[in-house]
Amino acid sequence: MRSPGYLSRSVLVLGFAFLYVPILSMIVFSFNNSRLVTVWDAVHSPTLKWYAALASDEQILSAAWLSIRIALVSASCAAVLGTLAGVALARHGPFRGRTLLAGLTTAPIVMPEVITGLALLLLFIALQQAIGWPRSVGGLTITLAHITFCMVYVTVVVQSRLVGFDATLEEAAMDLGARPAKVFFRITLPLIAPAVVSGWLLAFTLSWDDLVITQFVAGPGASTLPMVIFSKVRLGVSPDVNALATLMVLLVGCGILVAAIGMRYRERRRERDAQLAAAANL
Repeated sequence: MRSPGYLSRSVLVLGFAFLYVPILSMIVFSFNNSRLVTVWDAVHSPTLKWYAALASDEQILSAAWLSIRIALVSASCAAVLGTLAGVALARHGPFRGRTLLAGLTTAPIVMPEVITGLALLLLFIALQQAIGWPRSVGGLTITLAHITFCMVYVTVVVQSRLVGFDATLEEAAMDLGARPAKVFFRITLPLIAPAVVSGWLLAFTLSWDDLVITQFVAGPGASTLPMVIFSKVRLGVSPDVNALATLMVLLVGCGILVAAIGMRYRERRRERDAQLAAAANL
């Protein structure tokens, strides 16, 4: 009779294979010489010609640069607004509009993206007819839409961090004469900084990856990278898309590796400091 550990390992291997074998296949076929992504040209492969073609594709490069700018601005604004909303919900007691604010911060998470995108499009059209702003849909409306749904995730992350936060540190600082604003910037914000950074990274990823909402609020001259990739896939997957996806996977992998090395370095530094402190006490 096979042990339960064998079954668990088998399920784990199958799960990882289901997730990562398609990615590995995409990476391998990005070096394929044939234009048919499902046929391997063993004679002329591997080759880097699709990476060279990608580097000279102005449509993809401009879309990638637009997506990066929108994601940076959206994530930064969402981090600020989401942090303020999370602090208000976690730190302040019952106040007028608290239930409405709590509902608004969770609604975009459970609401279908099609409904959110349509609602934002109708809002921008109504604003344009009423006050003449925004003049047209494009990069600005995409950024506003991304801020709207990204700040919700930052709010949830920051609020979750503040629930288990030791409030006695803030109380001690105020007892010593610090004003609430100084307590927030000198005590609260540094301690919840990991949650804020996590929320920023999550907001950046969501903004970079969003397609459905962006299609509703994007104009003819503003196409983000997911929109360009989706349009290429509808016409048939081309090898340069495989090359683009491979570069994105490589970028994410490098980011994860750098973060892991940084965390390991900080952990070793804390252990070394603890050992030095213990030796000094002796």
